[in-house]
Amino acid sequence: MKALRYLALSMAAVLFLIPFYLVLRNGLATEQEITARQWTFWPSEIHWENFGALFANPAVPMVRSMVNSLVVAVLQTVGQLLLCGLAGYGLARIPYRYANVVLYFVVATLMIPAAVTFVPTFVVVSTLGWVSDLRGLVIPGLFSGFTAFLFRQYFLNFPRELEEAARIDGLGHWGTYWRVVVPNSKGFFAALGVIAFVTSWNQFLWPLVIAQDQDSWTVQVALSTFLTAQSIEVTQLFLAAAISITPLVVVFVALQRLLVRGATETGIKG
Repeated sequence: MKALRYLALSMAAVLFLIPFYLVLRNGLATEQEITARQWTFWPSEIHWENFGALFANPAVPMVRSMVNSLVVAVLQTVGQLLLCGLAGYGLARIPYRYANVVLYFVVATLMIPAAVTFVPTFVVVSTLGWVSDLRGLVIPGLFSGFTAFLFRQYFLNFPRELEEAARIDGLGHWGTYWRVVVPNSKGFFAALGVIAFVTSWNQFLWPLVIAQDQDSWTVQVALSTFLTAQSIEVTQLFLAAAISITPLVVVFVALQRLLVRGATETGIKG
């Protein structure tokens, strides 16, 4: 039984790694090897010069787009954890008359298709002069109703004993949140942080519309320029794709322990 379990996990791991292998293999090969009829497991010669050609391509500012994506993803992740965390804690723990009404409005935003709010959001951003500006890329994604709802549901199950002990020590809601709740919820924050970071990093349509000059391109917009109606730069497209997923892998590996702990702990330290 144990052998079958390891076999199944090994097969799943291989299937999961196949896309990464293909991206890396094609990125280090020539276009002729990629489109050849006879498939080879690995290029006959590794073409490291493809990296230089990619970053020297004047039509695609790869480094600048990576930096832009990193700035946008980090700011949106921090903003969502800060704003949505406070909103969720307020909805879960601070009693006031219209708490349920506010919650219903937050949940109602989840039922509105993104296509409905896309044009009004663009009009607002354009009116503020944030087109081709990082503010136009970052600020509309600083709050998420779904993330706020998840925080609220999590804080409803957070042990009240810890908060009551903090209030006995003289802490209010603000102090209790920052000094007790947040330190005991690192796993949950890490899990939502990874989701927010990956979602922000992979955004394409909004950056495509807002980032109208090369200096404000994100990495997803930069990748799309390798595939046009006039030409297809296959090698650079695969290599750029391999490079673009590196930050996601680093974030996942760095927060792996917190992610596992977030799935098992409930806020009480052992």
